[in-house]
Amino acid sequence: QVQFVESGGGLVQPGGSLRLSCAASGVTFSSYRMSWYRQAPGKERELVAAINRFGTFTNYADSVKGRFTISRDNAKSTVDLRMNSLEPEDTAVYYCNAAGSVAGLFTTKYWGQGTQVTVSS
Repeated sequence: QVQFVESGGGLVQPGGSLRLSCAASGVTFSSYRMSWYRQAPGKERELVAAINRFGTFTNYADSVKGRFTISRDNAKSTVDLRMNSLEPEDTAVYYCNAAGSVAGLFTTKYWGQGTQVTVSS
């Protein structure tokens, strides 16, 4: 059975920090580019951060650059998102995403169930 399970969400005050983690099972984790997406109520799901298979390249949405850090541990089959200086606008459900390469093009293969992050005073 394939699973991608997020954890670490919760309620935090503006300026605070959280670390999200996504644990994979039933797959060869290093085969996938991993990303974090988020979706706020009434808004479209958006890409937050991405990391290549071996953790040598990362990419971030402009809105989180300098505040969020994505990392992965292939030995543990996990990908983390460290979030600092959180703002109310960061409030959303955060999802991990696994993408595989098909004929040189990465396409989504799996989604996690999501974890709620709420930033409020």
